[in-house]
Amino acid sequence: MSAKVLIVTGDAAESLEVLYPYQRLREEGYEVHIAAPTRKTLRFVVHDFEPGFDTYTEKPGYTWPADLAFAEVDPGDYVALVIPGGRAPEYLRGDAELRKILKAFFDADKPVAQICHGPLLTAAIGSLRGRRVTAYPALEPDMEINGAEFQDAEAVVDGALVSSRAWPDHPAWMREFLKILRAAHPVDPSDG
Repeated sequence: MSAKVLIVTGDAAESLEVLYPYQRLREEGYEVHIAAPTRKTLRFVVHDFEPGFDTYTEKPGYTWPADLAFAEVDPGDYVALVIPGGRAPEYLRGDAELRKILKAFFDADKPVAQICHGPLLTAAIGSLRGRRVTAYPALEPDMEINGAEFQDAEAVVDGALVSSRAWPDHPAWMREFLKILRAAHPVDPSDG
């Protein structure tokens, strides 16, 4: 059986920020599960950048089933965690079950990949303090208020934590995350 990676998300997550790592990690031979507040069909969104807008625009995106509810997750079953962005982290950071999951991954120093607004979840458990991170650029003040050193870069690696700004940075984000994950928990893609 291959090593398992957990993605934590909910409605209004950015479609590409969930599905790109989901597919990329499966391609590498990892088993990937998506957890959300409840087992249901999640409704993702598409954030895009259009001329004349001061920020990103949002449109309906893909739907995808959640494999598990947060309450069903045993963090010990997983070797790594992915935290997508979108609007989901804004309301998920108040979920007590999710905070327990996140804390377990950070306490065990397991590989974690976070992108865009995902670091709002890391901030909610106090795990940004003293770290170098990136996030969607508008979150720079949030990162600094929570004790992190913000860097405006495609991917920032701090120990087992890899962060990225948004979906245009996917190649750099997954390249750095996979270096850490392969070293900690190599799998044979032919086993998947």
